[in-house]
Amino acid sequence: KLTSDKIMAGEKLTISSEETTTTGQYTIKAGDTLSKIAQKFGTTVNNLKVWNNLSSDMIYAGSTLSVKGQATAANTATENAQTNAPQAAPKQEAVQKEQPKQEAVQQQPKQETKAEAETSVNTEEKAVQSNTNNQEASKELTVTATAYTANDGGISGVTATGIDLNKNPNAKVIAVDPNVIPLGSKVYVEGYGEATAADTGGAIKGNKIDVFVPSKSDASNWGVKTVSVKVLN
Repeated sequence: KLTSDKIMAGEKLTISSEETTTTGQYTIKAGDTLSKIAQKFGTTVNNLKVWNNLSSDMIYAGSTLSVKGQATAANTATENAQTNAPQAAPKQEAVQKEQPKQEAVQQQPKQETKAEAETSVNTEEKAVQSNTNNQEASKELTVTATAYTANDGGISGVTATGIDLNKNPNAKVIAVDPNVIPLGSKVYVEGYGEATAADTGGAIKGNKIDVFVPSKSDASNWGVKTVSVKVLN
Protein backbone atom coordinates (compact mmCIF):
# COMPACT_ATOMS: atom_id res chain seq x y z
CA LYS A 1 0.00 0.00 0.00
CA LEU A 2 2.63 2.52 -1.16
CA THR A 3 1.58 6.07 -1.95
CA SER A 4 4.74 6.86 -3.99
CA ASP A 5 7.56 5.16 -5.81
CA LYS A 6 10.02 5.89 -2.96
CA ILE A 7 11.29 2.87 -1.03
CA MET A 8 13.87 2.60 1.74
CA ALA A 9 16.75 0.16 2.02
CA GLY A 10 16.07 -2.57 4.61
CA GLU A 11 12.30 -2.49 4.22
CA LYS A 12 10.43 -5.62 3.15
CA LEU A 13 8.08 -5.72 0.17
CA THR A 14 5.39 -8.21 -0.68
CA ILE A 15 6.25 -9.38 -4.18
CA SER A 16 3.12 -11.43 -4.92
CA SER A 17 0.33 -12.14 -2.48
CA GLU A 18 -0.64 -15.21 -4.50
CA GLU A 19 2.82 -16.74 -4.50
CA THR A 20 3.83 -15.78 -0.95
CA THR A 21 1.58 -17.54 1.49
CA THR A 22 1.62 -18.09 5.20
CA THR A 23 -1.11 -20.68 5.00
CA GLY A 24 0.96 -23.14 3.02
CA GLN A 25 -1.58 -23.11 0.19
CA TYR A 26 -0.84 -22.06 -3.39
CA THR A 27 -3.43 -21.40 -6.07
CA ILE A 28 -2.40 -22.96 -9.39
CA LYS A 29 -2.30 -20.53 -12.32
CA ALA A 30 -2.50 -21.24 -16.05
CA GLY A 31 0.91 -22.35 -17.31
CA ASP A 32 2.08 -23.69 -13.94
CA THR A 33 3.76 -27.09 -13.66
CA LEU A 34 4.80 -29.04 -10.57
CA SER A 35 8.40 -28.37 -11.52
CA LYS A 36 7.87 -24.60 -11.65
CA ILE A 37 5.94 -24.58 -8.36
CA ALA A 38 8.56 -26.72 -6.63
CA GLN A 39 11.28 -24.31 -7.80
CA LYS A 40 9.31 -21.31 -6.49
CA PHE A 41 8.95 -22.78 -3.03
CA GLY A 42 12.37 -24.39 -2.74
CA THR A 43 11.14 -27.93 -2.69
CA THR A 44 10.88 -30.90 -5.01
CA VAL A 45 8.22 -32.26 -7.32
CA ASN A 46 8.16 -35.46 -5.31
CA ASN A 47 7.45 -33.54 -2.07
CA LEU A 48 4.58 -31.70 -3.75
CA LYS A 49 3.10 -34.98 -4.93
CA VAL A 50 3.42 -36.52 -1.46
CA TRP A 51 1.97 -33.46 0.35
CA ASN A 52 -0.97 -33.32 -2.07
CA ASN A 53 -1.52 -37.07 -2.62
CA LEU A 54 -0.86 -36.72 -6.37
CA SER A 55 -0.33 -39.86 -8.42
CA SER A 56 0.76 -37.95 -11.54
CA ASP A 57 2.17 -34.62 -12.57
CA MET A 58 -1.24 -33.45 -13.84
CA ILE A 59 -2.48 -30.25 -12.15
CA TYR A 60 -5.32 -27.85 -12.96
CA ALA A 61 -5.45 -24.05 -12.92
CA GLY A 62 -7.60 -22.75 -10.04
CA SER A 63 -6.85 -25.68 -7.76
CA THR A 64 -4.74 -25.25 -4.62
CA LEU A 65 -1.62 -27.06 -3.59
CA SER A 66 -0.09 -27.49 -0.18
CA VAL A 67 3.39 -26.06 -0.42
CA LYS A 68 4.40 -25.98 3.26
CA GLY A 69 6.45 -22.80 2.96
CA GLN A 70 6.92 -19.46 1.30
CA ALA A 71 8.31 -18.67 -2.09
CA THR A 72 11.78 -17.23 -1.77
CA ALA A 73 12.37 -13.71 -2.97
CA ALA A 74 15.16 -14.98 -5.19
CA ASN A 75 12.98 -17.56 -6.92
CA THR A 76 10.11 -15.12 -7.37
CA ALA A 77 12.41 -12.42 -8.73
CA THR A 78 13.99 -14.95 -11.10
CA GLU A 79 10.59 -15.99 -12.41
CA ASN A 80 9.47 -12.39 -12.83
CA ALA A 81 12.67 -11.54 -14.66
CA GLN A 82 12.19 -14.50 -16.99
CA THR A 83 8.54 -13.57 -17.56
CA ASN A 84 9.24 -9.90 -18.22
CA ALA A 85 12.41 -10.35 -20.23
CA PRO A 86 11.83 -9.71 -23.92
CA GLN A 87 11.87 -12.89 -25.90
CA ALA A 88 15.10 -13.23 -27.77
CA ALA A 89 14.60 -13.01 -31.46
CA PRO A 90 15.38 -16.29 -33.17
CA LYS A 91 18.85 -16.33 -34.54
CA GLN A 92 18.77 -15.49 -38.13
CA GLU A 93 21.35 -17.24 -40.11
CA ALA A 94 22.76 -15.41 -43.04
CA VAL A 95 21.63 -17.19 -46.11
CA GLN A 96 23.96 -16.70 -48.94
CA LYS A 97 22.00 -16.36 -52.08
CA GLU A 98 23.53 -18.52 -54.64
CA GLN A 99 24.22 -16.51 -57.67
CA PRO A 100 22.94 -18.10 -60.83
CA LYS A 101 25.77 -19.80 -62.59
CA GLN A 102 26.87 -17.82 -65.54
CA GLU A 103 27.79 -20.19 -68.28
CA ALA A 104 29.98 -18.91 -71.03
CA VAL A 105 27.95 -18.74 -74.20
CA GLN A 106 29.98 -19.30 -77.26
CA GLN A 107 29.01 -16.79 -79.84
CA GLN A 108 27.97 -18.43 -83.04
CA PRO A 109 29.73 -17.13 -86.12
CA LYS A 110 27.59 -14.71 -88.02
CA GLN A 111 25.97 -16.35 -91.02
CA GLU A 112 26.03 -14.18 -94.06
CA THR A 113 22.60 -13.53 -95.51
CA LYS A 114 21.85 -13.99 -99.17
CA ALA A 115 21.61 -10.24 -99.68
CA GLU A 116 24.98 -9.72 -97.94
CA ALA A 117 26.53 -12.48 -100.07
CA GLU A 118 25.20 -10.91 -103.27
CA THR A 119 26.43 -7.51 -102.14
CA SER A 120 29.86 -9.01 -101.46
CA VAL A 121 29.98 -10.60 -104.93
CA ASN A 122 28.85 -7.38 -106.60
CA THR A 123 31.48 -5.47 -104.65
CA GLU A 124 34.17 -7.90 -105.78
CA GLU A 125 33.01 -7.65 -109.40
CA LYS A 126 33.09 -3.88 -109.18
CA ALA A 127 36.57 -4.07 -107.69
CA VAL A 128 37.76 -6.20 -110.64
CA GLN A 129 36.18 -3.81 -113.08
CA SER A 130 37.69 -0.87 -111.21
CA ASN A 131 41.13 -2.48 -111.33
CA THR A 132 40.75 -2.92 -115.08
CA ASN A 133 39.65 0.67 -115.49
CA ASN A 134 42.53 1.87 -113.34
CA GLN A 135 45.20 0.08 -115.37
CA GLU A 136 47.57 2.50 -116.93
CA ALA A 137 46.56 2.90 -120.58
CA SER A 138 49.16 3.54 -123.24
CA LYS A 139 46.47 5.34 -125.23
CA GLU A 140 42.89 6.41 -124.51
CA LEU A 141 40.57 7.66 -127.17
CA THR A 142 36.93 8.21 -127.98
CA VAL A 143 35.58 6.22 -130.92
CA THR A 144 32.40 5.36 -132.77
CA ALA A 145 31.53 1.72 -132.15
CA THR A 146 29.34 -0.59 -134.20
CA ALA A 147 28.88 -4.37 -133.92
CA TYR A 148 29.28 -7.36 -136.23
CA THR A 149 28.92 -11.17 -136.22
CA ALA A 150 30.88 -14.05 -137.75
CA ASN A 151 28.16 -14.57 -140.37
CA ASP A 152 27.92 -11.06 -141.73
CA GLY A 153 27.95 -11.10 -145.53
CA GLY A 154 31.30 -11.00 -147.28
CA ILE A 155 33.46 -12.19 -144.35
CA SER A 156 34.93 -15.60 -143.59
CA GLY A 157 34.43 -15.56 -139.84
CA VAL A 158 38.19 -15.73 -139.29
CA THR A 159 39.81 -12.54 -138.01
CA ALA A 160 42.86 -10.81 -139.49
CA THR A 161 44.99 -12.40 -136.76
CA GLY A 162 43.58 -15.91 -137.34
CA ILE A 163 40.87 -16.27 -134.64
CA ASP A 164 37.94 -18.45 -135.85
CA LEU A 165 34.89 -16.59 -134.58
CA ASN A 166 32.53 -19.41 -135.63
CA LYS A 167 34.31 -21.71 -133.19
CA ASN A 168 34.61 -19.00 -130.54
CA PRO A 169 31.21 -17.25 -130.45
CA ASN A 170 31.92 -15.71 -127.06
CA ALA A 171 35.31 -14.28 -127.96
CA LYS A 172 35.96 -10.67 -127.01
CA VAL A 173 37.32 -9.27 -130.25
CA ILE A 174 37.15 -5.88 -131.94
CA ALA A 175 38.01 -4.76 -135.44
CA VAL A 176 40.22 -1.69 -135.56
CA ASP A 177 42.19 0.61 -137.82
CA PRO A 178 45.75 -0.70 -137.21
CA ASN A 179 47.07 2.81 -137.69
CA VAL A 180 45.07 3.94 -134.65
CA ILE A 181 45.05 0.79 -132.49
CA PRO A 182 47.75 -1.80 -133.31
CA LEU A 183 46.55 -5.36 -133.98
CA GLY A 184 47.09 -7.69 -131.02
CA SER A 185 46.59 -4.92 -128.49
CA LYS A 186 44.64 -5.56 -125.32
CA VAL A 187 41.95 -2.93 -124.95
CA TYR A 188 39.14 -2.00 -122.64
CA VAL A 189 35.98 -0.86 -124.40
CA GLU A 190 33.36 1.06 -122.46
CA GLY A 191 30.16 -1.01 -122.30
CA TYR A 192 31.84 -4.09 -123.86
CA GLY A 193 34.72 -4.97 -121.58
CA GLU A 194 38.27 -6.17 -122.07
CA ALA A 195 38.99 -7.40 -125.57
CA THR A 196 41.69 -8.01 -128.18
CA ALA A 197 42.20 -5.86 -131.24
CA ALA A 198 42.29 -8.88 -133.59
CA ASP A 199 40.41 -7.87 -136.72
CA THR A 200 40.16 -5.19 -139.40
CA GLY A 201 37.49 -4.04 -141.83
CA GLY A 202 37.16 -2.01 -145.00
CA ALA A 203 34.89 0.52 -143.29
CA ILE A 204 36.91 0.64 -140.07
CA LYS A 205 39.02 3.76 -140.50
CA GLY A 206 40.32 6.30 -137.95
CA ASN A 207 38.57 6.48 -134.62
CA LYS A 208 36.09 3.75 -135.37
CA ILE A 209 35.80 0.15 -134.10
CA ASP A 210 33.56 -2.86 -134.66
CA VAL A 211 32.85 -5.09 -131.62
CA PHE A 212 32.22 -8.80 -132.19
CA VAL A 213 28.93 -10.21 -130.82
CA PRO A 214 27.50 -13.76 -131.06
CA SER A 215 24.28 -12.97 -132.99
CA LYS A 216 22.65 -10.49 -135.32
CA SER A 217 20.10 -9.57 -132.62
CA ASP A 218 22.99 -8.65 -130.31
CA ALA A 219 24.47 -6.51 -133.11
CA SER A 220 21.12 -4.82 -133.64
CA ASN A 221 20.78 -4.12 -129.93
CA TRP A 222 24.26 -2.62 -129.83
CA GLY A 223 23.54 -0.19 -132.65
CA VAL A 224 25.97 2.71 -133.01
CA LYS A 225 27.64 4.14 -129.88
CA THR A 226 30.27 6.63 -128.95
CA VAL A 227 32.51 4.97 -126.36
CA SER A 228 35.84 5.36 -124.66
CA VAL A 229 38.60 2.90 -125.52
CA LYS A 230 41.73 2.30 -123.43
CA VAL A 231 44.67 0.63 -125.11
CA LEU A 232 46.27 -1.38 -122.29
CA ASN A 233 49.43 -2.55 -124.07
